[in-house]
Amino acid sequence: MPDDREAKDRQLDAYRIPLDDLKMTTDQGIRVEDTDNSLKAGVRGPTIMEDFHFREKLTRFDHERIPERVVHARGAGAYGYFQVYEPLPDLTSAAFLNDPAVKTPVFVRFSTVAGSRGSADTVRDVRGFATKFYTTQGNYDLVGNNMPVFFIQDGIKFPDFVHSVKPEPHNEIPQAQSAHDTLWDFVQMQPETLHMIMWLMSDRAIPRSYRMMQGFGVHTFRFVNASGQGTFVKFHWRPVLGTYSLVWDEVLRVQGNDPDFNRRDLWEAIERGVYPEYELCVQLVPESREHDFDFDLLDATKIIPEEQVPLRPIGKMTLNRNPQNFFAETEQVAFHTANVVPGIDFTNDPLLQARNFSYLDTQLLRLGGPNFPQIPINRPIAEVRNDQRDGFHQHMIHESRTSYALNSISGGCPAFGDGYQHYQEKVDGTKIRKRSPSFEDHYSQATLFWNSMADWEKKHIVAAYLFELGHVERKPIKEGVVKHLAKIHPDLAAQVAEGLGLPVPSGEPVHADTSPALSMTNQPQSVATRKIAILMGDGTDAVAVRALRLDLEGRGAICEVVAPHEGLVGDTTVDRQLSAANSVIYDAVVAADGAALASMGRAVFFVREAFKHQKAIGAVGSGTRLLEAAQLPNDVGVITGDDIADAFAGAVAGHRFYDRDISSVPA
Repeated sequence: MPDDREAKDRQLDAYRIPLDDLKMTTDQGIRVEDTDNSLKAGVRGPTIMEDFHFREKLTRFDHERIPERVVHARGAGAYGYFQVYEPLPDLTSAAFLNDPAVKTPVFVRFSTVAGSRGSADTVRDVRGFATKFYTTQGNYDLVGNNMPVFFIQDGIKFPDFVHSVKPEPHNEIPQAQSAHDTLWDFVQMQPETLHMIMWLMSDRAIPRSYRMMQGFGVHTFRFVNASGQGTFVKFHWRPVLGTYSLVWDEVLRVQGNDPDFNRRDLWEAIERGVYPEYELCVQLVPESREHDFDFDLLDATKIIPEEQVPLRPIGKMTLNRNPQNFFAETEQVAFHTANVVPGIDFTNDPLLQARNFSYLDTQLLRLGGPNFPQIPINRPIAEVRNDQRDGFHQHMIHESRTSYALNSISGGCPAFGDGYQHYQEKVDGTKIRKRSPSFEDHYSQATLFWNSMADWEKKHIVAAYLFELGHVERKPIKEGVVKHLAKIHPDLAAQVAEGLGLPVPSGEPVHADTSPALSMTNQPQSVATRKIAILMGDGTDAVAVRALRLDLEGRGAICEVVAPHEGLVGDTTVDRQLSAANSVIYDAVVAADGAALASMGRAVFFVREAFKHQKAIGAVGSGTRLLEAAQLPNDVGVITGDDIADAFAGAVAGHRFYDRDISSVPA
């Protein structure tokens, strides 16, 4: 056997290539000196289009998959409108931000990032939050996520990041998950990811609903007013219902019970006439303050803490219509960060600069050529006039005999007039592949995020790290990640290291600063749109149930009667049979009958699971017998009695009871 091994090694040696010959090259065989930084005009300047490696790398990445999106493949969309609260002429010349009487049509697409179209909604992932404004000046796309930062600083690294988080190439496993070696190897090798990873390990990555999810523009953009004066701006979408999430064990159960959980929730809310609303807020930084922070405004891995620059609400978006055809609308909608209108401009953020190239390049392949703006969902309400002709899927019939400018044959048309003017910024720098020193701090804001979390949020973050790293096969990768965590906070590193059976690295907190706005503890509370299961059986006192249901629905809750069989329970119509229901698709549970249900294992498990997921539990009449059968303690969030409407509604509005002791409840 050893002889066979030695013979095989000698055979392989004959094919091994000298290390010097393994250097990275372009597709043309030209060696690459740096694949982490795009070529810029100075370290904080714009990306230069002559960077052939940057363009080749992103072009090859953009064209890897057809026909579904490489990222954000699984989505759900809705139509609506946006209204600004008051004119903003001092900030921007954008028309839709200066007329409160105008309802600007919008189309919004929510999505997960990593999974394919067939993956589940409730995976741990970033969520896309992309809005197309159909303005009178042309289409404006605010293409963001539900987290305010991103994994990388320079867009040239985007193919590397996505390749690492996608299923591993040898076996296409795992689908729509980050819990595997390649992603965490990328993380440990690229500490710029650490702030975003903290967000990804938090409950922000498992939203309760698209209706209860924040959105962010991620990058620093510019407002430009009619005088050409610029103001740095960060965009925030703030859901009127508040920001809420699922819990991890619940997520795993939801994926099997309803993989369309989030898209179904959005669709059904709009069909019911309960229209999702989001307030558009901005953080504004005068140009004179560009360098006043201990981070770089051009760094997409950083936030501006709200305590330093408060949010200013400027308008509201309401989603009030579902698409008629998923493919024609939600699947074919094409967003592009470079779709801007007068009054909104870019900065030299190197990730944004790359997105401004990449989105259009991707759509040329995915939607079959340059005429995709003529697809109805992408068509602007502003009139389109230009000399761009022919190509795949041309829908327009051009009558003009000229397709060039300037011309005399067509009377000089289309003529030039007042159009989009780019912000005038002086650019002066040496062509260089290098990142600005102001981008080098990868730990401070990750520490800020950890410091700002409530105890239950920290507990969930640690559990997420343990789940993710517990699926990593290579021990050195786990060790590398834990070493980084020690630079974020020693408590975080110690808990994760102990759970993984690794030595606890030494470390000191980078700082003790907090940003209360980062925690999800203080949210608007309402029972409106919350989905409540009422467990009933034959013989239930329907009078008490009817009164409670009318009260809750009068407050805007959505109640469903769940019973062992379909049809009627007494004179009450059953909405869902018990075998086709599960507690994880509801926000709260009311046990309305215990006499008939206490001996049914499925009913017992239903309330027990809801209790473990820290939801509000109610009981009326004999329903207390079901709680006793489930061996639930009389803990916080458990409301019993004859008249529980007020107390129960308040408990449901609070979302979860994270301080509930679930250790004594049987499995």
